[in-house]
Amino acid sequence: MKLFKSLLVAPATLGLLAPMSAMANEITINDFNPLVEKTETLLAGGEGLVDDHDGGFSETTTASFSADMAIGATDGLASKEAVGAQYGFQIDLNTSFTGEDSLDVSIDAGSGSSSVETGLTELDLNATSDSLSVDGVSYTFPLGDKTTVFVGDNMDGSTLYSTACVYGGPTNTLDDCGNAFSALAAGKGTAAGASFELGNGFTAAVGYEGQGSGTSGLMTSQGADAYGGQLTYTADSYGASVTYANIEVPSAGASDAVYWGLNGYYAPADTGSMPSISVGYEMGNPDTGADTTHYFVGLQWDEVGPGTFGAALGTTGHTTSAATEYLMYEAFYSYPVNDGMTITPVAFIKETSGDDQTGLMVKTSFSF
Repeated sequence: MKLFKSLLVAPATLGLLAPMSAMANEITINDFNPLVEKTETLLAGGEGLVDDHDGGFSETTTASFSADMAIGATDGLASKEAVGAQYGFQIDLNTSFTGEDSLDVSIDAGSGSSSVETGLTELDLNATSDSLSVDGVSYTFPLGDKTTVFVGDNMDGSTLYSTACVYGGPTNTLDDCGNAFSALAAGKGTAAGASFELGNGFTAAVGYEGQGSGTSGLMTSQGADAYGGQLTYTADSYGASVTYANIEVPSAGASDAVYWGLNGYYAPADTGSMPSISVGYEMGNPDTGADTTHYFVGLQWDEVGPGTFGAALGTTGHTTSAATEYLMYEAFYSYPVNDGMTITPVAFIKETSGDDQTGLMVKTSFSF
């Protein structure tokens, strides 16, 4: 019944966005109880409703909201080079039952598309055709003093990873810091993982993603499974991580592959005059075919005026030694207008086998 109430609250929330203040950081779901009770009455025709729940949501349940609006265009696309605008919206519901665990449900909506007509796919906005969709459900809980475990659906297997990167660029191509496949970020099917505090700055994590095919189950030869692990070291101003993944691809003509990701960063105390530096390098070793590589370098100044400036370059994907290597370059400035609103202009150049793509777009993000 609690989940049913959440689904009732979500559509009504969209209509409440306009009068809400973007300055609010967090609200409790109990604030929506009158709205839920009124909706229940309407569904029952005003009478005859059988109410068998306990009278309200858990006091530990909270809801947070975010919205992104973007406008921009990309020169060099094979299709029409047009200015486009899209939005993304997200509701995150969080409940704790013991004070240390967390049940998390993410609900998305947005007009984003896989189409490259405007190049706005680089901003990775939600693509749900303007309808609300459950994007992920997970439960995270401690196991002893130094171990944390999660299970979920439609989640990344690397949910508990701590990849050594402090670059926060907005584009989809470069935001993984070069850790494209070893991070188990497919976000599909069943996922589970655990992280471990090893002490002296060291942490470790393992992850699993599985997606059955037809009548096949998880961890079968017919399904698509991926598993891996990560070891991370973090000091006061620098960090490093090593990530491993084995990804099974059972479709015809494809092969399984092993990926190794190496990441590191250095963040000086004064990131206004000196930037933080993040680097990533990933190697792919498929069962058949040639080995591949992928790399990334990002610089970020956290105190440039009132905002953050960053610039990065990296390969657009994994490349064999015999293939042509294509790079992407980007620069962005993230300016916080207030506690709940941030404006981020970004420009990029993306090399392709045809004309290079040059994109210019602005994303405005709200959190409340």
